[in-house]
Amino acid sequence: MNGSSEKTDLAYALAEQRELLLITVRGLDDARAARRTTVSELTLGGIVKHLAQGEAAWTRIMVEGDGELPDGMLDMGQYRMAQDDTLDGLLAAYTAAARATDEALAGLPDLDRGVPLPMTPWSPPEREYWSARRILLHLIRETAQHAGHADMIREALDGANSTAQR
Repeated sequence: MNGSSEKTDLAYALAEQRELLLITVRGLDDARAARRTTVSELTLGGIVKHLAQGEAAWTRIMVEGDGELPDGMLDMGQYRMAQDDTLDGLLAAYTAAARATDEALAGLPDLDRGVPLPMTPWSPPEREYWSARRILLHLIRETAQHAGHADMIREALDGANSTAQR
């Protein structure tokens, strides 16, 4: 056995997906980060903004464990790069959210700890509980899914993709 822990493996998987996203937005200016290139409303800046907001919200849920809805979690503006947003600012928010998640993960004594999920319009009538493990797996899936979206958007924008830029 190589001595890695489950927390280490999950942290590595999340970091790898974050890296792929960051490769995809490398070298962009604000105008290109805000440009739609497909029928989707998603833009590269909007994806970074959403992932920063999402990671911050899910980390808060995991750490606080109070079942409260984090500020902005349901804000649909998180998917769009606003006129006053800059890619550098969105990347700084994403880096801060990632750092907070990494610190929270390092401080967790147990991935089995269940936390109540906030009630949302799509929640079942009875409160759900997820383990910290499931929240981390959700963050990995969400990041990977949107990194794939970002790769397609970038390729349509200027032919670049994360595989070629690695």
